[in-house]
Amino acid sequence: MASLTLPPAPPNPRQDAIDLHKAFKGFGCDSTTVSNILAHRDSMQRGYIQQEYKTMYSEELSRRISSELSGNHKKAMSLWILDPAGRDATVLKEALSAESLDLKAATDIICSRTPSQLQIMKQTYYAKFGTYLEHDISQQASGDHQKSY
Repeated sequence: MASLTLPPAPPNPRQDAIDLHKAFKGFGCDSTTVSNILAHRDSMQRGYIQQEYKTMYSEELSRRISSELSGNHKKAMSLWILDPAGRDATVLKEALSAESLDLKAATDIICSRTPSQLQIMKQTYYAKFGTYLEHDISQQASGDHQKSY
């Protein structure tokens, strides 16, 4: 006879927000707890956690992560809490910056998204950075073209 197994209960965003807040308290940050919570949630669940965190502590979770973590861990967690379109827009903005031009990363993102994902990402890019993605791409392309002469 087969046994029926129930899927685990979905995580509680309020409890996750409380646990994250506890991880940030005191001397230093319990970065393992932060990683474990965020790594085991999908994009929608991370969005709910951010809403709960802001409601409960009157502070953006993204700001708290930025102030508590550093280096690559800070960068990874800051990108992880974004929705997919926001993450793509943020990575593209950095990839297209003059200081850290990374055309491979930009190409990987643009070429691996569906037309509808690209449309949402372009709208998000404009909303976050106040400039059109196409403009930033053309700026880099004309800059690279001018450098080659």
